[in-house]
Amino acid sequence: MHIQTAAVHTLKDLAHGAVVPPVHLSSTFELDRASEDGQYAYQRGANPTRAQLETVLAALEGAAHGFAFASGMAATAASLSTLSVGDEILLPASVYGGTYRFVDLVLPGRGVTGRFVDDLGALSDADFTPATRAVFVETPANPTLRITDLRRISELAHRHGALVIVDNTFMTPVLQRPLELGADVVVQSATKYLAGHSDMLAGVITTNDDALADAFHLSQVAQGGVLAPQDSFRLIQSIKTLPLRLERQQQNAEAIVAHLRDRADIARVRYPGSHSEEEAAVHASQAVGGGAVLSFELADGLDRVAFLQALRYPAYAVSLGGVESLICRPAAMTHEAMTDEARRAAGISEELLRLSVGIEDLSDLLEDLDQALAAAAR
Repeated sequence: MHIQTAAVHTLKDLAHGAVVPPVHLSSTFELDRASEDGQYAYQRGANPTRAQLETVLAALEGAAHGFAFASGMAATAASLSTLSVGDEILLPASVYGGTYRFVDLVLPGRGVTGRFVDDLGALSDADFTPATRAVFVETPANPTLRITDLRRISELAHRHGALVIVDNTFMTPVLQRPLELGADVVVQSATKYLAGHSDMLAGVITTNDDALADAFHLSQVAQGGVLAPQDSFRLIQSIKTLPLRLERQQQNAEAIVAHLRDRADIARVRYPGSHSEEEAAVHASQAVGGGAVLSFELADGLDRVAFLQALRYPAYAVSLGGVESLICRPAAMTHEAMTDEARRAAGISEELLRLSVGIEDLSDLLEDLDQALAAAAR
């Protein structure tokens, strides 16, 4: 099945013939009185509706296993749960601020070291030590939109016995399938594109590795950060329109990138592949589009605050991937957990703005950006 068909038709309610499978809200399930067995026992361990969602997630990714968590950070934390005392993980310097916070403040208490690399694409054998057990990748990176070659990084990491964990939130399996490129684990903040309406928190993990799957299920059972049945049901329904939404969002984003690049009042526009021809070629080889997030800086002399205040449509808010456009300043919002030095190393300036493009009419978005830029120049 193509991904749009899989998004709609993966689930079938064979017992009742319902086009939309029911929601199972029960927190506990009756067991056989003699054997004490049952497919389900307690919602934290498993729930029919969450199991349906996890089936859909695995199908979209072409994975053997899928897991649903209560937030993107819960999924990210679970993906790092296989690390042990003395282990090291390599990450890009510009990694999402929530992931940076977890690696910087939580993992050291567990005896795990995080090493942030300025350019993950330049990683070589010399960067690995006997303690290196995982490489965490964002491609495109947030918010610099830098690209990492997933095939090369997977081959390199596996040569040193390290896992490759990919945060695929920006691309989703519609545009990029990291497991097919050599990655071991894919995490996503389903709050973003998968849910798509800025009205729920959720996180997902997919993998083909049976041992890792056991570890992620243990994380669900032992730590309890699972997705509730109602949200699981809503996410199933939202995923059905994911390819359609993302197609429109990407079309809008590509047009906005082209429009802003032609303006003298924009100092720089970042979009997947914009850093170099090499990165553009890599991205084209492993993804089928640039997605719907871009970042940019206003030219010198323009008033950033006036620009933001003049915008009518993009909300000034964190998050991304919703049907409505959102704009934020990463240095103060999504990456505020970083030190000033860490943000500079990551290439995140104080003036950088990140725009998540929605499904609004393109002409309205372009007109809004133009009038806001005019206001910023007064």
